[in-house]
Amino acid sequence: MSSITVFDPAMCCSSGVCGSKPDQKLSVFSADLNYLESLGHRVTRYNLAQEAAAFAANLTVKAMLEAHQTEALPIIMRDGEVVSYGTYPTREQLVAMAAGEPIATAEAESATTASGGGCGCSGGC
Repeated sequence: MSSITVFDPAMCCSSGVCGSKPDQKLSVFSADLNYLESLGHRVTRYNLAQEAAAFAANLTVKAMLEAHQTEALPIIMRDGEVVSYGTYPTREQLVAMAAGEPIATAEAESATTASGGGCGCSGGC
């Protein structure tokens, strides 16, 4: 089974349920990651607001952030290789990524990070 690592943008938490406007897309993504774990894949998730050292320690992630700023986030890696960035993939795309199958990132659902609500809030969580 593969190892999936997600480098999330800065947010209060990864669930998507905190803040004044819960972010449904983050909630769905969290459930999709749980689904991957139920299939036997190992999932690790880092939040820029809480685990910046993990971002700095990964040279690929660090280079992507230098090149694309935070627009590169979320960065999703499979066994250390970048398989997606800048958007949250669908469950079907995650399963394909975990299986090592190519996906069309241009077709990835644009699920931008929480802005103005959800876990991107400026407090209250």
